[in-house]
Amino acid sequence: MSTGLRTSEVAAAAGVNIQTLRYYERRGLLAEPERTLGGHRLYPERAVTTVRIIKAAQRLGFTLVEVADLLETTRAGARPDTGLRARAATKLAEVDARLAELTAVRDTLRATLAAGCDDLLSCSEIPSCPVPFTGEIALAPATEHDR
Repeated sequence: MSTGLRTSEVAAAAGVNIQTLRYYERRGLLAEPERTLGGHRLYPERAVTTVRIIKAAQRLGFTLVEVADLLETTRAGARPDTGLRARAATKLAEVDARLAELTAVRDTLRATLAAGCDDLLSCSEIPSCPVPFTGEIALAPATEHDR
């Protein structure tokens, strides 16, 4: 029988729950582990590192699809245009754009508070109303959650 870490050991060491490991396995982020004669999963020690990498990338704003691509690129030998550096630059540009959008929203909300706008209808009729009824603030596209 091979040696390795059981599911609960990997989950505890990586700071995730057991369902997360199984989900990552189903998504192909973690390789299917060996099994004991009793059917228990036995993960290699590097599985802990892989899960930690996945969680770190998610905290940086990468989706699981993007993480899967990054892991695959790493396994296949990264080309400069597809590796972490290129993707981090793209993600940074997305974050900068979102920050600019949020800054514009924050400034408009502050101006709305300062203008004393209590009612959208009355505010929309005042020429100095800061609320962008004419589309002055470019917001990010609606997500499925917003619809």
